[in-house]
Amino acid sequence: MANITASMVKELRERTSAGMMDCKKALAATDGNMDEAVTWLRERGIAKAVKKEGAVAAEGLCSFAIKGNKCVLFELNSQTDFVAQNAKFTDLIANVGEILVNSDATCTECALKVESNGKNLETIILEASGVIGEKISLRRVTVLEKNDNQVFGAYKHMGGRIASVVLVDGTDEVVAKDVAMHIAALAPKYVSKDDIPADVIEKEREVILAAALNENATSAKPKPENIIAERIVPGRLDKNLKEICLLSQAFVKNPDQTVEAYVKGAKCNVVSFVRLEVGEGIEKQETDFAAEVAAQSAAFN
Repeated sequence: MANITASMVKELRERTSAGMMDCKKALAATDGNMDEAVTWLRERGIAKAVKKEGAVAAEGLCSFAIKGNKCVLFELNSQTDFVAQNAKFTDLIANVGEILVNSDATCTECALKVESNGKNLETIILEASGVIGEKISLRRVTVLEKNDNQVFGAYKHMGGRIASVVLVDGTDEVVAKDVAMHIAALAPKYVSKDDIPADVIEKEREVILAAALNENATSAKPKPENIIAERIVPGRLDKNLKEICLLSQAFVKNPDQTVEAYVKGAKCNVVSFVRLEVGEGIEKQETDFAAEVAAQSAAFN
């Protein structure tokens, strides 16, 4: 039997993107023959996803798993929305959530190394990619922890296209879920103005000032620049900042009151929140179907 070295495992891993343990098993089963090991992996669906390596996985679902005082919120991407609704994919989502909430992982990189039934999560996802036939990837993992005097509010929209979790001081789970639903709908960026970084506020101030000066330059009755800078800009800035802060937003279920008023009325307080939306920040590939068909036809001629 051939001596399976670390460099051999590394080479096979680079060629197939399979997990290290699967690569070691493949090499052992094929007496160290690299090409046969690739075939061994492909036959078992483990390396099938390699052909999809260049594809963009910008669809999928976001989900969460809660156990005791811990909540894990994550995004699992696929290439198409159709596959994201596949039972195998939704089963994988549930499995990933269970594995993560029972682990110590706090980020995506460490999450992929978590072991379950003799395989790490990276391998589990890769094997699922082979079975499902699309590139699947774990993109984002966030962990929230609470104490016994706090509650989680969790909400998924459109089956997981958007998922949000809020941590609330208090014991009213209905209020917490209402706030999570609001977060999913209105996508605030911060809890309150106190949480906005100074450089973000300054950048917004500069944008508003430039816009106000441009308006003033074309106005029939221009105002002195100091009036714009000292009176108009602060008002607009305050309005814009309120719109991106959770507590100052009009509550989605009752626009006559703010989220802050709703929460305080229930003697609760928002500590933090996380909101994920599938594909945020991913540049999706635009497929020219006619060009694709023409290219395939040319390949057979």
